[in-house]
Amino acid sequence: MSSHAIRAGTKQVRPILSTDRHEARQRVLNLYKAWYRQLPYIVKQYDIPKSVDSLKQKLREEFRKNDHLQDIRVIDMLVVKGQMELKETVNFWKQKGTFMSYFKDTVEPKPKDFLSKFLSGHN
Repeated sequence: MSSHAIRAGTKQVRPILSTDRHEARQRVLNLYKAWYRQLPYIVKQYDIPKSVDSLKQKLREEFRKNDHLQDIRVIDMLVVKGQMELKETVNFWKQKGTFMSYFKDTVEPKPKDFLSKFLSGHN
């Protein structure tokens, strides 16, 4: 193997936005705070039948799902996606059903036997 191939394989990738973990963490916190501040307005705008407090709890859960991530580039990409989601939500570019799908607590399993399918209206 040539030294050029080894150098190319170990080349460090450039960060997307953040240069270190502290900066990435700060971006995540800023995104969280932005969502947190907008939730009361989102509840009114989308006429959501849930309380602001329950949505704040769900927001916290969604952010906690990714607290195990270590790769700064992955964290930055999720922050960018979160900023896009927030912008689309605040500008009312999403339909209510799309937005509410993020806050579903549980998903009911589809019926498996014939009678249950028949009674629920599934094919």
